[in-house]
Amino acid sequence: MRALVVGDDALLVEVSSGAEAQALHAELRARRAAGVLTVREIVPAARTVLLDGLADPARWAAELTAARMPPAPPPAGKLVELPVRYDGPDLGVVAGHWGVSEREAVRVHAGTEFTVAFCGFAPGFGYLTGLPDRYAVPRRATPRTAVPAGAVALAGSYTGVYPRSSPGGWQLIGTTDAVLWDHRRVPAALLAPGTRVRFVPVEDA
Repeated sequence: MRALVVGDDALLVEVSSGAEAQALHAELRARRAAGVLTVREIVPAARTVLLDGLADPARWAAELTAARMPPAPPPAGKLVELPVRYDGPDLGVVAGHWGVSEREAVRVHAGTEFTVAFCGFAPGFGYLTGLPDRYAVPRRATPRTAVPAGAVALAGSYTGVYPRSSPGGWQLIGTTDAVLWDHRRVPAALLAPGTRVRFVPVEDA
C-alpha cells in the first residue's frame, strides 16, 4: 500500500489489486460512519481510493500505510436486480471465449452476483466485479461508434451497463430497460460502489 498526499486536503491510496481497493473503500466508509474519519468524499477506482476533504492527509497517510487492512470487504450494500434480454450482438463471441454455448454463457452471467467496485467513464456507469478471472474477455478490436443506452457489456473481468448512448469497445451481451442515471432521482445513479447486482433474464413479449 502506498499513500500519496494530493494538494492540501486529499490523499490517494494505491493498493495492489481490485479486491484490496474494495476492502479499503469499505473500511474507510465504516470509519467515516463511526465518526473516526472526517472526509468529504471517498472515491474508489480499480486499484486506488481517493480521500478528498481530509483535514490532515499526512497523518492519515502514515496511519493507513501502517495499519493492517481487512483481507476482504464486509457485507456489501443493497441488492439491485436488473432485468436483461440476452440479445447482444457479441454474446456468441463471449461464449466462444468461454468455450461454452450461448445458453451456458447466459446461465453463468445471470447466475453471478456482482458488486459495483467503482464508477466512471460516464455518469451512472458502474464497473461490476464477480466473474472469475477465467471469464475475462478482451475488448473489441474495433470499438463501436455508438453503443445504445442499456447495453450490458463485458471487458476484461468487468461487467458494465451503458447508461446512455456513447462510443464503446466492450463486448455487448444484452440489453436492459433500467435507467442507470436520472438527475431527477436521489441519488441520481442507480448503481453506487458496494451495491450488489444481479441480472435477471427476461424474454421479449
